[in-house]
Order: sequence, then structure tokens, then C-alpha cells
Amino acid sequence: MIEQYVLDLQEVDETQVAVVGGKGAHLGGLSRIEGIRVPGGFCVTTDAFRRIMAEAPSIDDRLDQLSRLSPDDREAIRTLSAQIRRTIEEIAIPGDLAAAITGALVQLGEQAACAVRSSATAEDLPTASFAGQQDTYLNVVGPTAILQHVSRCWASLFTERAVTYRQRNGIDHRTVHMAVVVQQMVFPEAAGILFTADPVTGNRKVATVDAGFGLGEALVSGLVNPDVFTVRQGEVVAKAIAAKQRAVHALPAGGTQEVAIDSQRQEQPTLTDEQVVQLAQLGRRIEARFGSPQDIEWCLVDDDFQIVQSRPITTLFPIPETGDQENHVYVSVGHQQMMTNPMKPLGFSMWQLTALVPMHEAGGRLFVDVTRRLASPASRAGLLDVIGRGDPLVRDALETVLDRDDFVPSLPDTGPGGPSAGGASAPIETDPAIVTELIERSQASIDALEHDIRTKTGPALFDFLLGAFEEHKRVLSDPLSMQAIMAGMEATWWLNDKLHEWLGEKNAADTLTLSAPDNITSEMGLALLDVADVIRPQPEVVSFLQGVEDEGFLDEMAKLAGGTEARDAIEAYLDRYGMRCVGEIDITRPRWRERPTTLVPVILDNVRNFEPGAAERRFEQGRQKAQKKEHDVLSRLRALPDGDQKADEAKQMIDRVRTFIGYREYPKYGIISRYFVYKQALLEEAERLVLAGVLPEKEDVFHLTFQELHDVVRSNQVDEGLIQQRKDAFRSYHALTPPRVLTSEGEALTGAYHRDDVPAGALIGVPVSAGTIEGRARVVLDMAQADLEAGDILVTPFTDPSWSPLFVGIAGLVTEVGGLMTHGAVIAREYGLPAVVGVEQATRLIRDGQRLRVHGTDGYVEILA
Repeated sequence: MIEQYVLDLQEVDETQVAVVGGKGAHLGGLSRIEGIRVPGGFCVTTDAFRRIMAEAPSIDDRLDQLSRLSPDDREAIRTLSAQIRRTIEEIAIPGDLAAAITGALVQLGEQAACAVRSSATAEDLPTASFAGQQDTYLNVVGPTAILQHVSRCWASLFTERAVTYRQRNGIDHRTVHMAVVVQQMVFPEAAGILFTADPVTGNRKVATVDAGFGLGEALVSGLVNPDVFTVRQGEVVAKAIAAKQRAVHALPAGGTQEVAIDSQRQEQPTLTDEQVVQLAQLGRRIEARFGSPQDIEWCLVDDDFQIVQSRPITTLFPIPETGDQENHVYVSVGHQQMMTNPMKPLGFSMWQLTALVPMHEAGGRLFVDVTRRLASPASRAGLLDVIGRGDPLVRDALETVLDRDDFVPSLPDTGPGGPSAGGASAPIETDPAIVTELIERSQASIDALEHDIRTKTGPALFDFLLGAFEEHKRVLSDPLSMQAIMAGMEATWWLNDKLHEWLGEKNAADTLTLSAPDNITSEMGLALLDVADVIRPQPEVVSFLQGVEDEGFLDEMAKLAGGTEARDAIEAYLDRYGMRCVGEIDITRPRWRERPTTLVPVILDNVRNFEPGAAERRFEQGRQKAQKKEHDVLSRLRALPDGDQKADEAKQMIDRVRTFIGYREYPKYGIISRYFVYKQALLEEAERLVLAGVLPEKEDVFHLTFQELHDVVRSNQVDEGLIQQRKDAFRSYHALTPPRVLTSEGEALTGAYHRDDVPAGALIGVPVSAGTIEGRARVVLDMAQADLEAGDILVTPFTDPSWSPLFVGIAGLVTEVGGLMTHGAVIAREYGLPAVVGVEQATRLIRDGQRLRVHGTDGYVEILA
């Protein structure tokens, strides 16, 4: 293979990232778009970079050392990366390579002023922009200076910030190579940045232009505030003109300098509205070429725009694909299911196939399209009411969209709206036998699934599963089950509304539901206290568990004194709850049965923090508190006018809420139990594919949808490129924050609380479990890393049922996601923990170890110290 050291920009396009890096490839692509002017230039290819790296074998050892460092070891990274940069800059460029570069320079004019810009193979990618990671040098004049700056660009692959960025993103330093773009310098009257989508709201129909006088460096370096123009549908809809006191200009002999702008020009707009609209139109052409919203650097030279760079905007949340041009409004499923992390393709496709409503995927998250329900006045009121009770931020975001008269069309009412909220209770008797029957029905269906799936393999397994998904949905949509869930929720709403109206008491239902029967999730937390009771008297077992790392620890433990009893207690727990895990709606997540070490830290916390018999005591204390509250409420009601009638109604609702509220958690347990059966069968299928040489690893199937996996099993062929692409995309989705509400224009809405009844500086959320508590904040992002002591307040992004074993040991709860009826709220009430959920950015605003006061009745959190 003949090495090519230099290629003209006109010879390359965006398919050649491996040869000329992201920036070079994009510039080549730009220069091929009709009507887009790009300053002339050439690329020094990655072949040249590899040749230089081969000249210094010592770099190899340093790269080995670098790969072993933690991204947080700033000092060691700084030292090593500086040594690598120095080594690269000191390498003499071989004669033939230098001749190729200076030969290309003749085409631009040997003494022409040039911009010399780094172009790494891992930058300006759809999934990682690496913006600002490598270096650019402006107004470089003459062959000697050009060669020197090309060396500096090669070295800039190893700036401290570039190295740290790669370490944090799991990118191997050896897989990234550096090309260099040498481009004719332009001396603009004005320059700036064009975003073809609004970088703040995400709206793809809005373009924004930042503009300043002179070279764009003044804006990029923060030297001046730019003029900002907003363009929508071919017109400037907003502008903010800044006082631009300084600009950066090029010097004739090379280099740049800051100059003052005379006072008459400072407050003049940099561009006319016509120029801004023209620029936005150029941006749309560029966006069409690259297929995604772009962040574009532009210059204005002699009243003509030249484009000097374009890269994807990587911070935008993707939009679900619909295939139509209609307006759509989507609500996040993850915010309801308490799991806002991305899901792998097998995970989201299984949830789509087993859910009762159609769901759309974007950025590894699922969304429900609520446009039609918002369009009809009757269903709109029901939807907003139910959503508002659960999560006021979602309701506020939806109302923001509805306030724009033209976005959601108005349709005539067609039939009844969404579920009633707080109205008359569903027609179902207050009878505990109903809950018993529903649980037995669900369990019988799961037993049948386990029995029938055993003999199914290959394509027959997938046909069987498609039938099983229909049974799954039938159980989930059982009218009696729906009535039982709604009866518990409506009774809660009724009690909160009426007892507030009659007695002036907020959230009274929180205490009345303590230790409600049949709550599978709160039982799961208490049952782990019983496991700790078995382990606590066995010092050898406790000591062994403190060093456990291997998933096969249960068999090892059985060899110790008291180990058999300990193992049997953990095994019995896993038999009942082992299908659960954090993020359990994603079938690809490791279950406790698959990774029992997850439970070890929680068991050890329970051994340390509790006395024997704690589970039974906790449950009984809650039951007695609820009983006492009921007695108190009813006697106060009887003292009111029409008191006997009010007390009788309240008593009926209290009985109703205690009968049904625990069942609220059961359907999810049933779903996750079925999921574990599906998963085991699919993983056995994946093992067969690995043995047949179709797949390298069985967990590769997680990166295929259910339908794609079905095809692979039928054909015994897999597209490995697709799996790799999915793995890269999944990694990139972690950096995205999913919005509560998303529109088809790409606008991400989080909603806001409109409250003036909280102290200044307090963090506002949704009150979901009454009481006020002070304690130490423990900010926990991963359940396995939790180190909790009695009296701590757990602060975390979200909690699904798998977190409930932690709830028994804490004094209060704060989460970023959740509403009145999400799992964390239900379990907090069960255990009597003051809790506030839906606190935006709680894990960033609260530091681990700070003292907090959680106002669970009024819905806010104070940071005390």
C-alpha cells in the first residue's frame, strides 16, 4: 500500500474520517455542496502521523502507562501527556514527508497566510464532538512555520484535556490518529457560529446565529459577548445585540492581535437580518448533506459567507421517527417507570412488545405519543389531571406546549377521556379476597409460562414468546386488576382531598397507608432484614461476606461455620425476589439471581444497623401508627357538623385504601417475574448461537431488537457491524438527559414548579410521604456503592422497586424523578419515610455528607450545612 501524506480538500469527503480525521472529512464534504464556499486547502493525512509516531518507540511505553491511569489521576495524566507531546514536537519531520507538505503549500502560495488545524479521527462524530480538545493555529506564514505547527497539531492529540476525555469515554488512545488541515486564511469583517437547531431547547425548526466583528476566535475564547439572532421559518424572530468592545485581527507577518472597536460601531448589529436569514439557509443545506443538526463556523468576507467548519451537535436528544410531517407530543416512559437510563435494543423492544400502549424509542429511551389525547378537550382534561397528580412537572411541560395555540390540533371529542381522577370510585367491592384472587391468577400464569417454555428452542421459541406476550398483556390489562389499582389510588386522592378540606390536614393518607398488607415491594425490603438476622450471629460468615467479589460465593460460604443456614436464607430470598434488579424494565440488566453480590453490601448494612427481629417490629409499628391515625381522624371528624356521615365515608375510604394500595406494586412484580423467564430462554438461545460460531459473545444479543434476534436465529447469520454500531450508540446515549416531554420538533421540556410557599434557596419537589426529617445526605448513584447508616437521607436520581431493601435503613428520601404513585413514593409511605421526589438535579445540587431537612408534607428540601 502506497502511503499518501497529503490530499487536497477537494479530493476528500465525510467517508474518509480514518484518513483525514473528522474536521478534514467534514470540510471535504462541505466543499462539495453546491453554493457553499470553503477556503482552499489540503490535509496532512493520518499516514503521516503514524510515520512520525513510529520514529519514537518510547511513546509506546508511555501509552501503556497512560492506559492504566484513572481519569481522576490528574497529576499523573498531566506529566505523562506533557512528555508525549514534547517527544512528538522534537521529532524531525523526514525529508520526503516535509517535501509533500511544502509542495502542497505552493498551490496556496508559499507565503500565503494559513490556518493550521488538528483533525483527529475521533472528533466531530455524531456521538462525540471532542469540541475544543485539539488545537488550531491562525495566520501561520511560511513553510518553516507551517511544518512547526503541523508538529504541534500532532502533539495536541495528547493534551491533558484530550487524554482525560478519551479515558472517560472509554476510547483507546492507540485507536485515535491525528490528521492536520492546512487552509488558506480568510480575513473576515465578521465571524461566528451557526447552530441549525436551538442548542438550549433542542428545537430543530429554530436556527441560532452568534456573530462578532473580526475573527471568530474572539467569540470562541469568550473575549466578547456575541450578537445572537434566532431564525424560524425564514425570518428573524428574536435578536440580542451586544456591546462588542474588542475583536481579534490577523497581523500581516503572522499571528493575531486583539484590537478595540470604536465606540460608534460597538452596538451596531454585526449582520443584517437578510444576511442572518441567508446564513440560516446555507445551514439547512449543510444539515441536509450531513443528515443531522450542525454546529457551523462561518466568516463574512466581502459580503459573502465562507464556511470554515461544521460538526454535529451531539447534545441534542434524538426525536422518535414517525415517517410523517405531523406535530407530535411525547411523554417519557422512564420518568413513570423510575428508570431514565438508556435501554439496550433487546430491552426497549421487549418493553414495546409487552406494553399496553404503543411506545416510540429515541436515544435508548421510550416515549408515549399523547398528541391525540391532548387534541380532544375531554381526554385532555383527564390526561392532565392524572399526570398532574403523578408528576406536576410533566403536566406543566404539556401545558407549555398547549399554550402554543397552533402546535396541537383541536379534534372533536371521541368517546370518554382518560381514567377518571378523584371522581367516584370504580365499581368494585372493598374485599381483600379480590387481591388474593388476582395474585393467585398472576402466579398461575407465570407457573404455566415456566412449564411451557422449557421445551421450546430455535424459531419455535420466538413463535411461543409472541404468544406469551399476548398472555402477558392479557394479565396486565385484566379489568379487575385495573379496578383494584384505581380503587387504591382514588381512595388515596379522596382521603387527601377531603381530610385537607374538612380537617386542614395535608397528605393524611400517607400515615393511613403505613404497613398496608400485600405490598410485595415493601415485603422485599423487610425480608432482607430477616436474612440479616440469620447471618448476624455467624462471625465467620460476616467476615467472609466483607471480602466477597465472585458471583459464586454462595457455595464457598456453605463451607463455613453457620454458612449453610446463611446460604439457604439468601437462596430463599433469591427464589422469591431474584428476578429484580436496578433498571429492571430493561430485560438486559443483570438480575440479583445472576449477580447476587449486589445484595451483599445491603445485607451487611442490615447486620450492622439493626437488632434481631427488626422486620416484624417495623411492620407492627407502622400498622399501629396507621391504626392510631385512623382513630384520631375519625374522632375529629365526628366532632364536625354532619360529623357521623363524614366519619363513615372516611372509614369506608380508609378500609378501601388499606385493602388495595399494597396491590399497586404487584403487577410490576408479575411483569418482572415473566421477564426473567423470557430472559433465561433467550440467553440459552444466545449460547447456542455462540457455539455455532454465529456470535462472538452471548450478550451481543442485547444489542439486537427481539425481531432482529428472531431473524438471526432463523438465518444463523448476524451483522456484526450493526452490533458494534449499537454498542457505540448505547455508550453515547448515557451522556444525554432524557426530557419529561419531547416534541416532534425536538424541543425538550422539563416543566417548572410554580410555587411561592417555600423558603428562599429551598429545592422544590413533589411531596409524596408526609413528615419532616433532618439528617446526613448520602448521594448514591449506584445501589451497589451505597454505604448507609441509620438516620441517613438517601439522595438519588431515581429508585425502582429494587431499591426498597435500602429504604429500611434510612430516615428520608430525595429523588430527581418520580411522582405521587411511582414506586419510591409508595414504599416511602409504607415505611413512613418523609420523601420529596421530582427534585430537579438533586444529585448535583446536594453534596454527599451535607445536612438536609426534608419536608415530606410540603414538598421541599433545605440544605442546612
